[in-house]
Amino acid sequence: MIPPGPGLLAAVSATPERILVRAPNWVGDVVMATPALRALRASHPTARITVEARPFLRGLLEGLPYVDEFLPDGGKLRERVRALRERRFDWALLLPNSPRSALAPFLARIPVRIGYSRDPARRLLVNRALRPEMEGKRPRPISMIERYLVVTRALGCSDDGDAMDVPIPDAARDGLRARLIESGIDRDAGVLLAVPGANFGSSKLWPAEHFATACDAIALRHGWTTVIAPGPGEEELARSIVSGMSTRAVSLEGTKLVDLSALTELARLVVTNDTGPRHIAVALGIPTVVTIGPTDARHTAHHLERQRVVREEVDCAPCGLKRCPIDHRCMTRLGPERVALAAEELLA
Repeated sequence: MIPPGPGLLAAVSATPERILVRAPNWVGDVVMATPALRALRASHPTARITVEARPFLRGLLEGLPYVDEFLPDGGKLRERVRALRERRFDWALLLPNSPRSALAPFLARIPVRIGYSRDPARRLLVNRALRPEMEGKRPRPISMIERYLVVTRALGCSDDGDAMDVPIPDAARDGLRARLIESGIDRDAGVLLAVPGANFGSSKLWPAEHFATACDAIALRHGWTTVIAPGPGEEELARSIVSGMSTRAVSLEGTKLVDLSALTELARLVVTNDTGPRHIAVALGIPTVVTIGPTDARHTAHHLERQRVVREEVDCAPCGLKRCPIDHRCMTRLGPERVALAAEELLA
């Protein structure tokens, strides 16, 4: 990454009392931002750190020892600006790239507003601009953990490791175990967690029949029960996988994000698309097999000792498109036997 101008640190208060961090908008990105949040706290132990994020991300941020306050982004600009002005922040770390994430801090007149800036509108709103290193006409793909740590380093914060953190309240653990018992799954039974959805778009979805075949093979070998915790709108997908399996499988519908973290913690193995729960699993140290199609694997090339990334080499990947305009070959050609084999290699 290309750092900001040499006057940045001289212009930044060395001892901020109140720091705003605008969190990323997706589950996986929030988890990958936790090393940067931890570095910020380690360098500024007495500062009050507030994290603003979409309301559904509360369960990933509240309970982290380096976050003092969770501030939900209710969507209304006037309310966001008022909330930021009331707190009189010294710094604003803007982790998403959008102009929208920077607009409220700009209007709230937070003195230091730092973040990546390529969009012309964004450059007007960020007064400490970071420029990504380019690969042709696009930013060079790097680990998102590294991407967010570049922001804290630009403010003089030393890294505090690259481990990712996920808070899990005891109440969530107790509630999850009760739900498993209600579903006939003993708390000590082996759980294979399958994550067949992805909010990004249909291009990330490995076929349901492939999930069913792979999970059957893994569960049969180890005597595990396959559990799916579908997100909103993914219920039918989960049911189709359960109905297509010969081994025991359960769909836990209505599972909240914090409960998903508790479920992941209990799993012996996670088989997932390249989506948010993947990063929860890796953060918790759970062996994880990931199917990747349209996305560039370099964005998540970290902690690979805990994962097996399985992909099909096709000419059109990585395309980065939400919907495949042709035959979705990057995922349909990725056979279930490859995922089952990757699982056994990882578990071995």
